Amino acid sequence: MTQLRQQLIQELVLRGMAERTQEAYIHHVYHLAKHFRLSPDQLSDAQVRAYLFDLADKRKLSASTVNQAVNAFRFFYEHVVHREVEALRRALPHPRKAIRRPEVFSIQEIQKLLTVGAVHPMHRAFLMTVYGAGLRLNEACHLKFEHLDRARRQIRVEEGKGQKDRYTLLSPRLLQELEQYWRVCRPKHWLFPSVRDPQRPMLDGTAQKIYYAAIKRAGLRRKGGIHALRHSFATHLLEAGVEITALQRLLGHANLSTTSLDWHVRQERLAEITGPLDLLDLRSVLPES
Repeated sequence: MTQLRQQLIQELVLRGMAERTQEAYIHHVYHLAKHFRLSPDQLSDAQVRAYLFDLADKRKLSASTVNQAVNAFRFFYEHVVHREVEALRRALPHPRKAIRRPEVFSIQEIQKLLTVGAVHPMHRAFLMTVYGAGLRLNEACHLKFEHLDRARRQIRVEEGKGQKDRYTLLSPRLLQELEQYWRVCRPKHWLFPSVRDPQRPMLDGTAQKIYYAAIKRAGLRRKGGIHALRHSFATHLLEAGVEITALQRLLGHANLSTTSLDWHVRQERLAEITGPLDLLDLRSVLPES
């Protein structure tokens, strides 16, 4: 490991960057150096700018990927190389992201996904949890049994995006499904453990494969990755009349486009919300007593 790489890792860890962010930043700086076959601290602002142009114009990478590279280089040069930040800002503009409205599933499509598409007990429980609680993929993979608050009918999401804890829904229907799943599969530490190593949580890639297999089995059209279930959760709650400030708390969003809304939502109010899973008829997936 080079000294610069070690310094970059240390700075990322000290500033509490998420593990996936650390991996992405290291990846971008490594490939920048590889492109020019020079140590990245020897590159000029013009060279870094030319590399970003190559990513966007020749390789046709998405704006979000180029933006991530921009952030990685700014972090590296500011905190590791200690280069003049103002000059770096001029050299590395942020490309604009295309604004796309996320596609969502209808209630009927979600019902079909969970009854026809998800046949394995763990797969069904996992997809129901992502949709029923509006979780991000990594949040669902890292759930533990102690995160389920049965008394308040809430799930505690520890260190979600932005390293912030929050509470979201644990509807009676989802709790029933998770209890049935536990009786069948008996997971020990993680709610959804890795198949290869039960001491580790389910991998993001495994979760995506479960989702795509269920989509295919249910005969549904793909609407992006598993994040579509989170978008569907939000849309269905809004359509059911849940106020947007409560939805903001459930999703763990830091900002709302409508700044005049009241940001304070009592935790007791979250317990009063009926989850979207309770709108579905899933009797066919639950075994008879």
